[in-house]
Formats: sequence, structure tokens, C-alpha cells
Amino acid sequence: MTQAQAATSSATRRLVGAIADGAVKVLLGAAFIIGAAELGDRLGVSAWLMVVSGVALLIGGGVEVGYVRSRPLSTYTWLMVAYDSGWVLATLVGLLMAWRDSSAGGEVWIGYQTAAPIALAALLVAAAPVRSTPDTRAPNSAA
Repeated sequence: MTQAQAATSSATRRLVGAIADGAVKVLLGAAFIIGAAELGDRLGVSAWLMVVSGVALLIGGGVEVGYVRSRPLSTYTWLMVAYDSGWVLATLVGLLMAWRDSSAGGEVWIGYQTAAPIALAALLVAAAPVRSTPDTRAPNSAA
């Protein structure tokens, strides 16, 4: 495999990863909306908060998938690492609170699931678009 082929393969994997990350958010958002009452009871949060969180995840995931070709993969990678790091932290805080018999653990976790996808979407929308070079333009586009 040549160096160019390896770079293309790496870029393809990152592109697929960005699409999959957005798709998972969309699926999780749909699950939150569909199962709002039952999931809310299990997590100790109101059903309305589950629905709001589900809508936020749908928006965030939809924006993530929608902007995948118009934003640099390096931007996606950085934002996904930041999002997932926050998710791990929110999960650990929520679990610690639950372990200490606090009822706020679910609220912390769902609160993150509500705020973070909207922040990710806003950062993607605000990010600089991919710069068009001769290699990235459509074959029949004017220079």
C-alpha cells in the first residue's frame, strides 16, 4: 500500500466514523423520545427532560451527519474526542452520585446529553468549511 493509499484509507475510516457517530446520536435521540417515560423512571428524571434530550440528540446527530462533507475531518475528530471525553466524565459523575444514593445522577447524565449535542452542532456550523482544492472539487466544476 502506498503512502497516498494509506492516507486515503485513514480519511475514509475517519469519515465513516464521523457519520456513525452522528447516526448513533440520532438513534439514541429516537430511543429517548420513544421510551421517555420508562427511561426517565429508570434514570430518575422527568419524561419531558428525556424528550428534550432526545430532540437535542436528534438535532446534534443530524447536524453532524449533514456537515460531514463540508467540514474538515480534523475538526470532526477534535469535536468527537471532546464530546466523548465529556460524556465519560458526565457518566462517571452520574454513577458516583448514584453510588452515594443521590437522585441527581440521572439528571447530570441526561443534562449532558441535552447540552452537549447542541454545543457540538453549533461548533460544527461555526467551523470553517473545507477549503476547495483541485483534488477536492467536483470533476466538472469551474476553477
